[in-house]
Amino acid sequence: MSALRYVYAICRPFSAALSAELTGVGGVPPKLLRHGDLIAVVGAVPEREFAAEPLRRRLEDAFWLEATARAHQGVIDALTAVTSPLPLRLATVLRDDSGVRVMMEERREDFLRTLDRLDGRVEWDVSVYAGATEDTGTSETSGNLAEEFTRRLHDTLSECAEENRLLAPRRQETVREPSLEEAGEKIFDAAYLVPRAESGEFVERVNGKAGEEPGMRVELTGPWAAYSFTRSTGLTGFTGVTSGTDRRH
Repeated sequence: MSALRYVYAICRPFSAALSAELTGVGGVPPKLLRHGDLIAVVGAVPEREFAAEPLRRRLEDAFWLEATARAHQGVIDALTAVTSPLPLRLATVLRDDSGVRVMMEERREDFLRTLDRLDGRVEWDVSVYAGATEDTGTSETSGNLAEEFTRRLHDTLSECAEENRLLAPRRQETVREPSLEEAGEKIFDAAYLVPRAESGEFVERVNGKAGEEPGMRVELTGPWAAYSFTRSTGLTGFTGVTSGTDRRH
C-alpha cells in the first residue's frame, strides 16, 4: 500500500534531537525532510485513509479526528520545545517527498520570512470567563466591569508581548460537565506572541490579574507554537490534499 506524506510543520534546521520515542499520526515517528535552508517535519500515512475522498469521510468521525489531532499536536509540542516551528494545519497531506520539496521551494521566501518573525517566540493564550457573584448589580454594571477588567488585562499583557490577536470568544468545549469554579461565559479570548525568554514575566502578569475582579476567571494555556500568528500569512493550512482543524478547536 502506497504512503502519502503528512506534513506537521516547517522549521529552520535545528541541532536538538527529538525523542526517539516520539510518534505522530498513525503511530509513525516523524522524520525531518531537508530542502536547502528549510526542514519539513513529515510522517508516512496510508493512502487508504489520507487520500482526498477517504480523508473527507474520516474528518467527519469525531473519534478519529480527536485521536489524529492529539497525535498531530504531540509532534508540534515536541518541536516547540526545541525550536520555533511554523505549524501547518491538521491533515496537511502531500503525495510524496518530492511534493513536499516542491511546496517548500515554491513558498520558500514566505516560510523564511515567517520563521524569522517567530524565531525564539511562543504563543500564550488567555481567556476570561464571567460567572455569577453574590453582588453583581445590574447586568449593565456587570458588563461594564467585565469590559474594564478585560481591557486592563489586555493592556498589561500586551506590554510584554510582541504581537497579539483578539479572538472571537467561543463556548468552552469539554468532555465533562464543568465544575462550579469552571462555569461561566467566555467573554475574552486572546493570543500573545511572547519571546520565550520573557515567558516567565508574562505568566506572572497573568497570575497577578487573576482574582483581581470578583466573578472573573482567567485561564492561561501555553506555551504553544504560534498558530494564531501564522494564519494571516496564508501559510498555516497550506495543503496538497485537504485540511482539517488546528489545536484551538
